[in-house]
Amino acid sequence: MDQGMANGQGEGEGPMGMASVMKEVQELADKFKVEEDEQYISPYAHLEKATVLQEARIFHDPNAVRENPRKCCTVIAQLLHLTNTGQQLSGPEATEVFFGVTKLFMSDDASLRRMVYLFIKEVAETCDPDDVIIVTSCLTKDMTCDVDLYRANALRVLVRIVDAAMLGAIERYVKQAVVDSSGQVSSSALVSASHLFQNSPDCAAVVKKWLTETTEATQSPNEMVQFHAMQLLYQIKSHDRLGVSKLVTQFSQRNSLKSPLALVLLIRYTAKLLHDEADEGRIGADGSSYQESSSPVARAGYTFLESSLRHKEEMVVYEAARAICNLPMTQPEDVSPAISVLQLFLNSPKPTARFSAMKVLAALANTQPRLVSKCNEDLEGLIGDANRSVATLAITTLLKTSSENAVDRLLKQISSFLSDIADEYKVTVVRSLQQTCLTYPSKHRVLVGFLSNFLREEGGFDFKKSIVSSIVSLMRAVPETTESSLLHLCEFIEDCEFTMLSTQILHLLGELGPGTSAPARYIRFIYNRVILENSAVRAAAVSALSKFAAHCPSLRQSIMTLLKRSLADEDDETRDRAAIAVSILEQAMEANPYIAPPEDAEAEDIPADVPVDGDMAAYVLLEPLPMNFDKLERSLKSYMATPMSMEQGEPITLSTLPIVEDTVEEQNAAATGGDGMTATDDIGAEIVSAKKKEPVDPAAAVYAIPEFASLGRAFRSSLPVPLTESETEYVVECVKHVFPSHVVLQFMVANTIEEQRLDNVTVAIDDSDSETWQVSGEIAVDGVGYGDKKNCFCVLQRDGDDAAALTSSTFACELKFTVVQVDPTTREEEGDTFEEEYPLEDLVVATSDFMAKVAVPDFRKGWESLGNENEVLEKFALQFRKMEDAVAAVIDFLGMQACDGTGSIKTPGKPHMLHLSGVFMGGQQVLARAQIAIQDSGAVLKIAVRSEAEDVSRMVADCIH
Repeated sequence: MDQGMANGQGEGEGPMGMASVMKEVQELADKFKVEEDEQYISPYAHLEKATVLQEARIFHDPNAVRENPRKCCTVIAQLLHLTNTGQQLSGPEATEVFFGVTKLFMSDDASLRRMVYLFIKEVAETCDPDDVIIVTSCLTKDMTCDVDLYRANALRVLVRIVDAAMLGAIERYVKQAVVDSSGQVSSSALVSASHLFQNSPDCAAVVKKWLTETTEATQSPNEMVQFHAMQLLYQIKSHDRLGVSKLVTQFSQRNSLKSPLALVLLIRYTAKLLHDEADEGRIGADGSSYQESSSPVARAGYTFLESSLRHKEEMVVYEAARAICNLPMTQPEDVSPAISVLQLFLNSPKPTARFSAMKVLAALANTQPRLVSKCNEDLEGLIGDANRSVATLAITTLLKTSSENAVDRLLKQISSFLSDIADEYKVTVVRSLQQTCLTYPSKHRVLVGFLSNFLREEGGFDFKKSIVSSIVSLMRAVPETTESSLLHLCEFIEDCEFTMLSTQILHLLGELGPGTSAPARYIRFIYNRVILENSAVRAAAVSALSKFAAHCPSLRQSIMTLLKRSLADEDDETRDRAAIAVSILEQAMEANPYIAPPEDAEAEDIPADVPVDGDMAAYVLLEPLPMNFDKLERSLKSYMATPMSMEQGEPITLSTLPIVEDTVEEQNAAATGGDGMTATDDIGAEIVSAKKKEPVDPAAAVYAIPEFASLGRAFRSSLPVPLTESETEYVVECVKHVFPSHVVLQFMVANTIEEQRLDNVTVAIDDSDSETWQVSGEIAVDGVGYGDKKNCFCVLQRDGDDAAALTSSTFACELKFTVVQVDPTTREEEGDTFEEEYPLEDLVVATSDFMAKVAVPDFRKGWESLGNENEVLEKFALQFRKMEDAVAAVIDFLGMQACDGTGSIKTPGKPHMLHLSGVFMGGQQVLARAQIAIQDSGAVLKIAVRSEAEDVSRMVADCIH
């Protein structure tokens, strides 16, 4: 080629020039080009199993196997296609084909041999294990041959078909392969050992003996061998904390690993070790950095991570930087070296490097924005990055790290940026803007106005929903934004194409609009929806108008005129809502007519525009139900399931319905604040709730027993409490069902012994030390076979009806039963029977067992309504070092429900206020406010408990221990 160029032929003119190469490529592309109206048809599209099985008979012809290996490869490919597309071979068919494939070992064709390996590995699990053993000798022979390709593949296939018993026969070969001079063979052996370790405990026990060979493999000059050896070493030592620590220390100080992938693994193992050190309180307790930590493991681990930042391989540098940024309880001096390295990555020409650095910095900006702010100049340069993911992360990170003065400049850049990106990126930016407004409340007008502008732009449902949700969240977090935000939302629904968003916004207007300084300004927007929208939006608009009329007596006359126009609406729901509202408002206006103040009246002489006490419209249209409809349905089902409840003559009222505890989903939502923005935050919740499993009444097992019918209705049921370890011969759990004067203990007994059946199973309760409870009855269970779980019951009766006596009680328990020897296969009795006793852990009936977890709609209003007459104040010192542990323990001690999202920590490092609610035995509402602060000596708890009775407040406060 040099000669051609020397003769005056340029690069585009030479015989192998670029132009000629491109011409050939284009000709090939045209040759195999598929027209748009043509559909590509796979060569395996119309395979028939019978035809393929007929062709597979070629495997039994030695001459055909030797002379036409390509044909055999094609048939194997067709067989694999059949099995992977669901056309499974029957037992006899699989056996015949498998035997045929084993005869292909006579061929020396490398491609055919690899196809044979692949087929055996894929089909071995569906074949008879006795048939699979036949091929083991062929694979073992290949494993000891001179061809590295055969040895490596034979190893990979063997581990798929051997069990622990067969592994002993080939263990010597696998151990030799681990330290083989061929990197391909050694890597295959190490990967195979890793699979064996995961297959079964018996195989794992064999692999653990290869520790010496695996350690030797880490010294291999082959990088992949080092990587796989490090992976297997960690697997072997993963359950040995000291072994992992030695592994990390040894390799981080020896500096013997040359493989970048192995170093990445070592960095991850080091980071995991440092996380464990922090979880156990050995790091960060005194506020010191990792470099000055009292833990030698922390110092050595951080030193290794910091030194890895100077490695020549980008993947090692990035992994070390990411590990340092994700370490818990870091100080600024710990993270600064990693940020400097990531800052260099931001200017890399590689999109992957820029994206990976941005992702780490974006996550770090959530906790340490000031440290990330040193990269702001580089981040601003990435706003226009061709990779939209990088640009989005740059914008969101800048919103977290920039100062208040830079917000306006960033919004100008975002406005041109948002129109060019997909909705999924827009949603991320919107959430960051919401967080920025919470950080800088004085910028709420600018930010809310910016968000509302994009409500009028083109965008999908998710994008518009995220903007509306953000605006609603800001209204609740920054009340100053309420009126301007409502006006923006009113303008949005003027041309909103999404029915769900329109109805949610109308609901929000009905809740918040009447409380603004000029509620009349919103009436026009709402009534426009009655005229112009579909039936669902019209119905929501009628309800919103009704709330305005109920809340503002001065607007009732004008709103009545508008509502009467909907009485002839074609939609039933809209018409019914309007009819109910008109009827109620007419009665309220007749009972309490509105008298307008004189036009010349002073502002201070004009009474507040609020309904009078006892106003019917305010009560019916504004007061919420004591429970939502989902909980009302569950309460009614529980009432109907109670024995003899439907035969009683008492009327069903909200006060007579049973207390229903919140479901796990409701508890999590109330604890984390997930239900705080019911208006628009969880749009589509109706669809999600329809898919949720219907809660099962835990007391149904008790109601099914006629002997318990006289106990009445269960107040609540506890979660199952284990009374044994899960690995023991007999596993027992207890559920405590609380009744007005009794506690029914439901013991769920499981038998894990194949040769036994348990009859006459009971749990003996020792009540001699209890002054409050005594055992009044028990129900045994028979026929607890192997793998069965059945229930036996014990009834505790309370002495007297004094609710103040519901203090914590501990009972010794013992499982008693008759053992019947049975045949494990037929389950028929054989041998003698004998009585047996099995000790259980003590059972505690605590005060919290009599507290139902029920959230209140408005904690502040409920707290004020209870008053401080029966309030109990206490202060406790708790032995917790972490705020999360202290909060969880207080909730568990009291057995109450966290409200207003106070169950999650919003501002780490500061005292946390916990709002708790519940209903105590007898239907008494209990509320508690608990302030938790973490100090050097532990957690300090200040708690105030309010209820309808002082003795109940005292009992609840005394639950802290």
